[in-house]
Amino acid sequence: MGVKEDTANGLISLGIGVAVTWFAADDGGHDTTDLLLAVAISSFLSGYFTSYFAK
Repeated sequence: MGVKEDTANGLISLGIGVAVTWFAADDGGHDTTDLLLAVAISSFLSGYFTSYFAK
């Protein structure tokens, strides 16, 4: 059950990170797609590996 739990923690982290970034991003005439993609990848890996190595 380790991989499922780690993946779930990664997805939760991804959701929180993207939501906070999306709400906080200033819509100042630039595209935030790249920013949200970078945050999504970083958040997922952070949540996944934190869960994986915390055991």
